[in-house]
Amino acid sequence: MRCPRCQSERIQRDYDDSIIFLRAVGMHKLLCNNCGLVFKGFDPQGKLHRAPAAAKDSKQTVQVRNRRRGPRFNAHLPTAISLIEGGAQTGKVGYSQPSRGHCEAISEFGMLLSLVGTRFGEAELSSPGRLLFVRIDLPDATIEGVVSIVTHERTGEGQKRKWRLGVKIHQMAGADTETLSGYIAKRGEDT
Repeated sequence: MRCPRCQSERIQRDYDDSIIFLRAVGMHKLLCNNCGLVFKGFDPQGKLHRAPAAAKDSKQTVQVRNRRRGPRFNAHLPTAISLIEGGAQTGKVGYSQPSRGHCEAISEFGMLLSLVGTRFGEAELSSPGRLLFVRIDLPDATIEGVVSIVTHERTGEGQKRKWRLGVKIHQMAGADTETLSGYIAKRGEDT
């Protein structure tokens, strides 16, 4: 049995029973553990039970397909990160002085950046959707692009505190996109 919305096989009986007449003929309310959809399904032999997803999966390993749009690779690439000041809608923007950091993971759709961030205030880096300009030094080329913050985390203690920013690519020139795709393809072949 599969979920009608996401086609997942991680199905259990819902915590709310259907009416007794429907249960007598084998119709039950079912719950998808992947997307949370509640739907009615036919289970006359009572194979589906109520159980948390972790308890259900502890006896048997159920493989869930990787939901990433593209492969992600660990890296340690020097990166310059600048804040974008002004409104992107007006076409007039300015850039702050760049802060040095590293790209720790990279894909065609986003990256994980780390930086000490002494140039930038906490409010500037902890705003999801905040636009940043990045320049990443790949082994054979340099790419530039505009990214937006998706996640942020402050790690470490004292002077070793640093920011870890999960960002998605907002805008990148065609040549830089091709260079990044070539780098990702090469990394995929190497693994």
